[in-house]
Amino acid sequence: MTRENWGTRLGFILAAVGSAVGLGNIWRFPAVSYENGGGAFLLPYLIALLTAGIPLLIMEFSIGRKYRASAPLAWRKLNKNTEFIGWWQVAIASVIAVYYAAIIGWAAWYTWYSFDQTWGSEPDAFLFTDFLGGGEGPVTEVGLFDHFGDFVPGIALAMGVIWLIVGIVIVAGVRKGIELSNRIFMPLLIAMFGVLVVQALTLDGATDGLDAFFTPDWEALSGSGVWVAAYGQIFFSLSIGFGIMITYASYLRKKADLTTSALTVGFANSSFELLAGIGVFSVLGFMAAQSGTGIDQQVTDGVGLAFVAFPNIINTLPVAAGLFGVLFFLSLTVAGLSSLISIVQVPVAAFKDRFNLNHKATAIIVWLVLAVVSVGFFPTVNGLLLLDVADGYINSFGIAGAGFISIVSVVWFTRKWRDLIDEANRTSVFQVVKRRKDLWFGALGVLTPLILGITLYSDARERFDPNVVDSSVLNYGIAVAGGALAFGIIMNLVLRAYKTPGEDDRDPEDEPTTDPSDDSSSTEVEESQDDDSAERKEAQQ
Repeated sequence: MTRENWGTRLGFILAAVGSAVGLGNIWRFPAVSYENGGGAFLLPYLIALLTAGIPLLIMEFSIGRKYRASAPLAWRKLNKNTEFIGWWQVAIASVIAVYYAAIIGWAAWYTWYSFDQTWGSEPDAFLFTDFLGGGEGPVTEVGLFDHFGDFVPGIALAMGVIWLIVGIVIVAGVRKGIELSNRIFMPLLIAMFGVLVVQALTLDGATDGLDAFFTPDWEALSGSGVWVAAYGQIFFSLSIGFGIMITYASYLRKKADLTTSALTVGFANSSFELLAGIGVFSVLGFMAAQSGTGIDQQVTDGVGLAFVAFPNIINTLPVAAGLFGVLFFLSLTVAGLSSLISIVQVPVAAFKDRFNLNHKATAIIVWLVLAVVSVGFFPTVNGLLLLDVADGYINSFGIAGAGFISIVSVVWFTRKWRDLIDEANRTSVFQVVKRRKDLWFGALGVLTPLILGITLYSDARERFDPNVVDSSVLNYGIAVAGGALAFGIIMNLVLRAYKTPGEDDRDPEDEPTTDPSDDSSSTEVEESQDDDSAERKEAQQ
């Protein structure tokens, strides 16, 4: 079966950037930066990007393109014992997809609410009582996971529309769906957020906010927590560790430049985070000036920033308040949509590739299952609590855990890191550590797993402490994170002897480091011609 390719390298980069740029860029980075040294945080952040973010992107791009398969089959081809990593990543992506759609649905509703500031003078009460609580208030007490609360039709409707858009894009395929949608979404997002930032910079108090954001606290760099925070932000914001970039790279043509693409995606994502920080702190400075309080009292992240702090800010804007709100929440919606599309593609491509299934049928079934679970559980009074716990545990012990194991597997267990460097350098203009591969090894094989290990240990002490965390929250979190890992292990055991139709009988460890399809068949000649044609077309553009 012929594998679909990206139409152009630009299409792949836009899709990869669209996956990386999500809600976390807008509402997480500014607060993390401020709390870890302000302007000084940019130094460890840049070091983390260069020593962990870019090498990890190159590793995942190389795995995807070398084995031309999505996560489970690609990991199986790398080594049969590592297929569980791919299925673990599929489970992680599926968990994230079902609750991520809820947040996008909230942002979509708030885009509509922005026209007349429906949330009124008390956005906090509106969010938790009228909007999420269906007029009755949310069930936020611990120990009530056996009671999801009443169904909120308005949120379900928004989520249904979000899932419909995702379904149309995923079923349409890589070129006509994912690539085309990101050619629309990404320029739209950049334009909207750019206008938003320009408007924010004109507000009274904006300079005070920027001073708070950029003023460096150099003493903060002496603490290990700042460096851990920097690596954590890079890791979670680049969509690495749960199969997206492996899946996207599997659709690359064999002559694609991997290292330049990784650099482009990495710096584009970080540039958007910096832009988000400028915009957010400009409006926080305005809010502090209006309220007569310190900026430190305005800093928050996540749901509190987006759906409480920003509506409060919009309420006090002297002009164009509705436009400001529409731009902000529509930006959240578009950023979330592009990320959700990439997340859903992970399980779709995994089942299609591993079992050699029809794309449209697989896409419809996977999409339908995820949509039903999502709309069934999260548009409820207790949906916010479910979402918060699932997000915390799947990020801490899913994405970080899978990333840690994948790095250890490539560098220490299979020792395929040299092969993957050769794969990246084979067609890349920028040759990564061509003469001193030990630099790449030190960054990816030693430093990054060390930081991830510290992060996992720190999170485990906090989230698994029965004296701090309620038992029902702990049990639910363990079920979510542990269930994802268990799914990966079980799938690996069940499928260990099952060969994908057309899978090579040779041991995957004996596969050559060069492109395995380098033969003189007519199919390969046609693909090479397609590559050359596409590259000439891209150069003309």
